[in-house]
Amino acid sequence: MESIALALPVLLLAIGIEYYVARRKKVDVYKFKDTISNLSIGILDRVAGMFTAGFFFFVYDYLHKQFALFTIEPNWITWILLFFFVDFLWYWYHRSSHEINIFWAVHVIHHSSEEFNYSVGTRITIFQSLARLLFWAFLPIIGFPALMIMPVLLIQGVYPFFVHTRLIGKLGWIEKVLVTPSHHRVHHANNEEYLDKNYGGVFIFWDKLFGTFKEETNEVHYGLTHQLHTHSLLWQFFHFFLELYYSVKLTPGFRNKLGVLFGGPEQIDPAIREELEEIFLSRSRRKPVPAPFKRYVIIQLAAIIVVLIGMLYFYDKLDWIGMSGTSLIILITLINCGAILEQKRWVFNLEFTRFVLATSMIALFTKQPLIWLVVITALETVLVNYSSLRNIYMKNLIPTKKIIK
Repeated sequence: MESIALALPVLLLAIGIEYYVARRKKVDVYKFKDTISNLSIGILDRVAGMFTAGFFFFVYDYLHKQFALFTIEPNWITWILLFFFVDFLWYWYHRSSHEINIFWAVHVIHHSSEEFNYSVGTRITIFQSLARLLFWAFLPIIGFPALMIMPVLLIQGVYPFFVHTRLIGKLGWIEKVLVTPSHHRVHHANNEEYLDKNYGGVFIFWDKLFGTFKEETNEVHYGLTHQLHTHSLLWQFFHFFLELYYSVKLTPGFRNKLGVLFGGPEQIDPAIREELEEIFLSRSRRKPVPAPFKRYVIIQLAAIIVVLIGMLYFYDKLDWIGMSGTSLIILITLINCGAILEQKRWVFNLEFTRFVLATSMIALFTKQPLIWLVVITALETVLVNYSSLRNIYMKNLIPTKKIIK
């Protein structure tokens, strides 16, 4: 985990440099809500990774010990072979994630952004990692040990981050071998001519070999063919699961239901999402988010990034209760940031829940009578003034609306 803790500041620095260069070039690359949404998804993935890294290692190690067809020892040839195998399997995972609905459900979040920058490269989720496991499980069965697989997966996973940019043009002869920003811009396009192209992770020749390569020629438009237009963390994660559920439910016949699950996204009726959005999103009440709340969101995000880096760096020294409690606070904070951007009426309830959890954890781990007294006094004060605090909070978040008690 220490390597990931050290890598995160580098990735954040890259985002900062790209933002600075874009501003100097007067190119509109970053938008506030979109960037907050991207980073929130990336943070949540790293939090989930702390709980699942051991699981993935266990699966690879178990498959290798029980089913390995060959005994592969680490040397420079086998490391190179493993890297090619990983990228080859990535291509087929990635292609399946666009062509099969049950895989698209976990991958769609990566394509939901209507922008294209380094922060989009952080839109990865634990669900995607679980889907990849089905493909990378072939590696230990071939004979590669888990101690080789894990670092190669980490390296192969970092490279795609750096191709999520509009600021780097075509790269000459490199375009013939490696996936470049130009290739990946095509992949993230919603232009009809660019759909379902350029699935490669590191090497582009897989696409050329299997007929899915497309060169960037015309201007690229990013996002889904049917855009979300929301930055709700929960909706971005689960909207397609709901769409898929109702599509299967409304489809008659068991075989036809399987056809929906294993068919392509084009089989899902867009009207289903529109109806679900009417139920869950309530967009009509949104107004521009006031500047103080934007700063508040930035402070929250910066704070949990610092906490996350600390948790990753000191991972081996954390106990289960502390790590779980802190992770829950991070999750609530990320949902809270999205709720502020969407101006949800229930956001203050979430603020209160986080306050109770955070103060309870402080009291639990300090075990000092004075701290307990401060915590109890703070909780009592908030509870007594809950209604007034909520009204003040919501009037500032949505200043043009009256709050109905």
